Amino acid sequence: MTKPLLELLAIERLKESRLLLDQKCFNGAYYLAGYAVECALKACIAKQINSHEIPSKSLINDFYTHDLERLIKLTGIEQDHKRKIKSDPDFKINWSIVRLWTEGARYKEWTDIQANELYNAINNQKGGILSWTQQYW
Repeated sequence: MTKPLLELLAIERLKESRLLLDQKCFNGAYYLAGYAVECALKACIAKQINSHEIPSKSLINDFYTHDLERLIKLTGIEQDHKRKIKSDPDFKINWSIVRLWTEGARYKEWTDIQANELYNAINNQKGGILSWTQQYW
């Protein structure tokens, strides 16, 4: 069985971010790393949608947001997210970095430090945001 599209996109955006970091393209690397988290959260939301039911209009409209905090609320794992922040200091630090990403990042300049910090917060084995979301796919 193949992975659903949003899961694949989350992994692919993070790979692309790494490639851009390696090429010192920090603006694109930062932007794509954030989209990896957005896709990961949307994969968690999509898993909740029964293929034989019509989701609520508000869920569908809200699904199209790029706001990571709003997406966390839609995932159905918000309480676990809060518990994880309280119990895992690495996750708390990583989330504090990731939550600042916005869609508007594409209109800004990012340093190598900022881009690497975001990438690492997402990809860290210890408290990384992507590995945490993957358990809910």
